[in-house]
Amino acid sequence: MSVRRLCADQPASFAFTPENLDWCANEIKKYPDGRQASAVIALLWRGQEQNGGWVTEPMIRTIGDMLGMPYIRVLEVATFYTMFNLAPRGKYLLQVCKTTPCWLRGSDDVTGIVKAKLGVAPGQTTKDGLFSWMEVECLGACANAPVIQVNDDYYEDLDAAKTEALLDALARGEQPQIGSQTGRRSSEPEGGRTTLTGVSGGDR
Repeated sequence: MSVRRLCADQPASFAFTPENLDWCANEIKKYPDGRQASAVIALLWRGQEQNGGWVTEPMIRTIGDMLGMPYIRVLEVATFYTMFNLAPRGKYLLQVCKTTPCWLRGSDDVTGIVKAKLGVAPGQTTKDGLFSWMEVECLGACANAPVIQVNDDYYEDLDAAKTEALLDALARGEQPQIGSQTGRRSSEPEGGRTTLTGVSGGDR
């Protein structure tokens, strides 16, 4: 894994909202005395959500103080897990799966469209602040490859044309239908179910 570092430009401070402070307190209570550090991932995740999608150095210090952890230990967690973004990101964060099933099904074409449409390299954000994107390994939806995760949603069964349509819709402020972009249900075969299509023996 490449070295991941915090963004050079940092805000002066970070504080959880009162609502999120209550949420954090409940998370910390889940762990026995002396094990409060076990809540670090949950608190980083909530902090990232509150902060518009990225983890800051003041946030790391705040969470370290809340959990009685050395700041370096919180930093180690934030930099190890790639679900934590260490720099400001666009309104839409695209994660393009590049693992073998997606690659075999055409993820190179999908990646090519993303690069061409956004005009920025992986890990960068478009000038309008709308899109950030990265290449990732296995989003866990191999049966529906190729796949892009946009923020918390999956867009599946993509090709070049469908990827372009997806990006255009997001740029217009629309919310495209999540899931399969070919209309198939769940991860059934493209031609529909091939098993359990008739009356079972118990129903006769």
